Amino acid sequence: MSTCCINPSILSADFVNLEAELKRISNADAVHVDVMDNHFVPNLTLGLPVVERIQAVSPVPLDAHLMIADADRWAPAYADAGVASVTFHAEAAVAPIKLARELRARGSKAGMALRPATPVEPYLDMLGELDMLLIMTVEPGFGGQSFLDVTLPKIRRARAAIDGSGIGVALQVDGGITEETILRAAEAGANVFVAGSAVYGKEDPAEAIERLREAGLAAAAKR
Repeated sequence: MSTCCINPSILSADFVNLEAELKRISNADAVHVDVMDNHFVPNLTLGLPVVERIQAVSPVPLDAHLMIADADRWAPAYADAGVASVTFHAEAAVAPIKLARELRARGSKAGMALRPATPVEPYLDMLGELDMLLIMTVEPGFGGQSFLDVTLPKIRRARAAIDGSGIGVALQVDGGITEETILRAAEAGANVFVAGSAVYGKEDPAEAIERLREAGLAAAAKR
């Protein structure tokens, strides 16, 4: 796992021209696909049929973030669709260990997300069941929000636990990532960064990705 992976969120892309928008981020490590159901979060984006089409045309792997209720029931279908990484919310899963194992068995990497106010400590014992831990740095549901610095101590605690376990779990952050906030998140220990408007809000998204990556690597080197 790179010390700084940039996964642009297509939530900030032009949904009418998604295939073209995906080509603009071909230098990304993955494309972050936000799936929202208007139940777990108060917003509705896209579902499995659209994700399958994105999967067919994307030049980079898909990083699906499922902000949906009843994740135990619906998440495995995204793994069956060939999505490289499927992340479910701990708050929406009844049996997170069972679900993570099922995602892996179906060929996807298993990720688990925590809302800003959800403590990380109850889930540290299941790090070995995960490929990625996502700490939300905004409340899930909408793009364009400001980074919540209150999440930085949780990122540090998660990084310490991951390093202490010796397990190669990626630590992702999602929400309010810019060239400035990526410095704080990377110094705290995150190594996978979801960026929406900081990429697609720029004239040249590919250049924006490289600038974010450079900033993240510089900050990570200071840890």
